[in-house]
This record gives sequence, structure tokens and C-alpha cells, in this order.
Amino acid sequence: MTITPDSLEPALSVRQVLTLERVLAGEPEVVAGASHLDRPVRWVHVAEAADVGVMLSGGEMVLTTGVLLAGDEDKQAEYVRSLHRAEAAAVVLGLGRAFPATPDVMRRAAERCGLPMVVLHRPFPFAELTEEVQSRLVRRKFAAVSLSEAVRTELTALITAGAPLQRLLDEVARHSACPVVVTNLAHRVLGTAGERPAVDDVLRDWERIARQAGGTEGDGWIRAELGGRGERWGRIVLCGYRGDTATGRLLADRAAEALVLHRMLGGGTACSWEEQSAQSLLTDLVSGVVPARQLLPRARAAGLPVNRRTFVPLVVRDGDPARLERLLRLLGLPGLVAELADGATAVLLSLPRDQDAGALAAHFAARLRTETGPDHTVVAAAEARAAWDDVPTGLREAQHVADAVADSSAVLDLPPVVRLKDVHLRGLIRLLRDDPHVQSFAERELDGLLRETDEDLLPVLRTYLATGRNKSRTAQLHHVSRPALYRRLEAIQVRLGVDLDDFEQAASVHIALLAHDAQQQ
Repeated sequence: MTITPDSLEPALSVRQVLTLERVLAGEPEVVAGASHLDRPVRWVHVAEAADVGVMLSGGEMVLTTGVLLAGDEDKQAEYVRSLHRAEAAAVVLGLGRAFPATPDVMRRAAERCGLPMVVLHRPFPFAELTEEVQSRLVRRKFAAVSLSEAVRTELTALITAGAPLQRLLDEVARHSACPVVVTNLAHRVLGTAGERPAVDDVLRDWERIARQAGGTEGDGWIRAELGGRGERWGRIVLCGYRGDTATGRLLADRAAEALVLHRMLGGGTACSWEEQSAQSLLTDLVSGVVPARQLLPRARAAGLPVNRRTFVPLVVRDGDPARLERLLRLLGLPGLVAELADGATAVLLSLPRDQDAGALAAHFAARLRTETGPDHTVVAAAEARAAWDDVPTGLREAQHVADAVADSSAVLDLPPVVRLKDVHLRGLIRLLRDDPHVQSFAERELDGLLRETDEDLLPVLRTYLATGRNKSRTAQLHHVSRPALYRRLEAIQVRLGVDLDDFEQAASVHIALLAHDAQQQ
């Protein structure tokens, strides 16, 4: 949409004009149409002609002394009706020789038409009012055009630099000083920007609020459609914009232009924005930086059912997010999918409480394995959570399980859904790897080897313990003779001060090595 100065609505209402200092000097009194004082004033026009209506194009505040109307009540009534037909903003009558008092015929006609009628009780130079209002309108239109170009320039620069969607929305929120929300046509939130508490207030009951607001722009809710080539695929909404409507509409239109361009140049789709939204939400849940309770409005607005639900946190290794999204839709399972780091994809299922969460998770995993093959996909899960506040812990647990089997050669022997109990000691170590006591234990047990850089002893120890202390297999895997292996094992025992033939000492070293390896990943 192209914005030109003529297409911008003025930023002054009838009510605002009446508060100007020069107008107050004329002692204005609203005698009719008091409920319509918020009409925008596009221009001020001084006219004494009885047929002034044919000279107007709408939105004018007409100033008159009524000198050509005095003594003819029919002309007075028709004068008001013609202003109404021309969609004038208001009529201002200067009392004086023509009308020493408010003409009752004009007042009644204006009231019937809903046209604001104002009388000035003191002599007032119309030229001063015209000059004041016109200059303000011109300044505001110039400021609006300047803002339009500034916003366009800044957003275009961000797009050219390859900025993500969130960066663009942050810039729009900075200019509008209110929450900004991008949705698809089903009101599902794809992105937000603005001060977090204000955004959360908007999202808390987003779908009801969005549908209730409809297409109106009351209370500062200003929206612009997203789409092109005759197809709409979303909208951007300024929520509670406190400036004048024209400027807000301008900002929304400029933002919409930029978002459409961002999509076109990036080759993305509205669906990819949904993935980005889910990724941001699930990443925040996993990190624990933002309390889960504060993320609840975002989850609800993203389309995830959250009331009276059972949540099943899953992490899929080497899973294609698009494939997982399609599988969820195929199985009719409500949930969010987001790619995390290191080839892991989080899947948060939201199930009715009367459904068997374990069975549905297993069905999902089995279908996924059927499509990808059992040696390509690991589905790790935490126990189902009945409370939203427990979801972050569940996601982190599922991620730990996925990490624990990431390098395992026994994926084929694992169940369709792998849980903490299935990865045994390795899973426990993964879960505790950030604990300072565990870190200190690993450093203390392995200190003699960790300080050694000349010999390849640590890999030998790792293989020896992983094969159940099988010397022949260890020698074979490291391509050394058995006597050479014996010498290395002896060096390891000397440096660590342990006897690897002693089960308890070997177990202690094995646990320390698992903890050390977990901390390196």
C-alpha cells in the first residue's frame, strides 16, 4: 500500500480544535452534535455562501457568520442539511449582527443530523483560527510523511541486512510504543514484540480478545493485512496504540509492507514463522530463563491447548521438524515442534487428561520409526506432566535422555520411546553433569590422566571400560598388541592410583569418565 500526504487522515478532531488557545478566546459553546466531537478535521473552510455544501469534499470545519442566512429559516435549515450531506466535520457560527443568539432552527437541524454545531460568543477573527488549524494540520501531515519514510528506510535496511522477523517486529514496537502481534488468519500468534509484561497482558486471552475486537480500530487496536497477489495469509496488530489513528495506521501499513517483503526475499512462508514462534517458546521453556508461568500466555496464543491437559515432553534426535509437524497433524495430536541445538527437535504434546499419554507417545514414535527407519531416529521422553509449571523440567529431562543415547551404538535395542530408566547410569550422569559435586568428582578421579597430554591413554581407558574390561577387544579396537595394551593399562593405573581389576575402583573411574565426557558435550 502506498501512503501519500493526501491519503493521511488529519490528526486533529473537532474536540481538539475547540481546545486551541485562539479558539478559546472566542468563548466557544457546543450547541448541537456534542456526541460527535471526535470527528477528524481535514481542513478549515470559511464560507458565507448559502450553497457551501457543493464546495466541500468532506471533513471540513466550516466557519460562518450566517450573514446570508439571517431572516430566512428555510435557508438556515437547508444550510445545515447541505453540510451534513457533504460530510462536513462541524459548523462554527460567529454570533454578531446577523445572529446575536444561537438560531434555534439551525441548532435543531444540526442536532437531527448529528452535525457538531459551535457558536462563538465573542468576536473572533476567522483568519486566526484558519491559520492556526491549517498550520497544525500541515505540520502533522509533514511529520506523518517523515515518519513513514523513516520507518520504511529502517525496516528495509534490516531486511537487506538479513535481519530475522523478530528484529523487524522489535523496530515496529519501538516506533509504536505498544505491543505488536503478528497472527495467521486463524488468530494464531506467529510473533510478538514490545515490553514483555504488556505483551503478556495482551496474549493472556488472545483469541477471545482478537475475535471480539473484529475489524474495528477502537481503543488503539490497529491492524493491517499481510499478503499479496490477492491472497491474505496473516495480519499485524498494534495493540493499544496511544497516538492518533492515522499515524498508527501508517505504522501498521509500513510494517505490513516490510513483513511481506521479508517473506518474499527470504523465501519463507507463514508456516515458517509459526515454527520460529514455537522455537522461541520451547527454547525459553528449556532454558528456564523465563518462568513457565510467564510463558503460558504465549503458549495459549500460539494455539497450544493448556487448560486441563497432560503435557508430554519429547526430544527427537535427527528428526526433521517439518516431518514431525506433518506427523502430528496426521495423528491428530495437538503440540508444538521446534528445532533445538545439535540435531535435536523438541516436541511438546498437549493431550486431554482422559487419554493415555504413554500409549499416544509410543504410537507417535512407532509411526516416526516406520517412516525414517529404527536406526535413524531416537525419541526421548520424560514422564507426562499434569502441571504447566513442570513442563520445563520435563523438556530438559527428555533432552538429557536424547543426549545420553546420541552416541550409543545400541539404538536398535532401545524401545520406541526412550526414557531415563532406559539409559541407566549414562542417563543419570547426563542429568547430573552440571552439578558442581559431580564435576569435582570427575576432575579428582581423572586428574592423573587429564594432566597427561603425551600419550593416548584416556581413549584406551574409555574403550576398556566400555567393553566391560575386555582386553582382547580393546587391543583390537586400538590396533595394538596385547603386551602394548598391558603397558598402557599399567600406566593408566599408576597415574590414577587405582586397581582396574577391583570392581569398585573400576566403577568409580568409569562413572568419572562418563561425567567428564558428558561435560564436554
